[in-house]
Amino acid sequence: MSRMFNPPHPGEVLREFLPDDMTIEEMARRLAISRVQLSRILNARSAISADMAIRIGLLTNTTPESWLTGQMKWDLWRAAQKPAPEVEPLRRAA
Repeated sequence: MSRMFNPPHPGEVLREFLPDDMTIEEMARRLAISRVQLSRILNARSAISADMAIRIGLLTNTTPESWLTGQMKWDLWRAAQKPAPEVEPLRRAA
């Protein structure tokens, strides 16, 4: 697997969208989720689901795909930090 840099968790990116005068409670209300759920995302303790990506996209005027791509990159980076499992590759038929 190719080496990639440590990408930010999507919650860290979402934190940058939070206006200075908006509370986490207000953002959670706008997303129609609990403050606890939003806090877990913002603190990189929960992943962005497809449903959440749609909600965040609507809130931030961005694409859900961008949030899911960010989550995928973060998940792959985290997995790549662990020792590679012993996997026997498939052999192609001649």
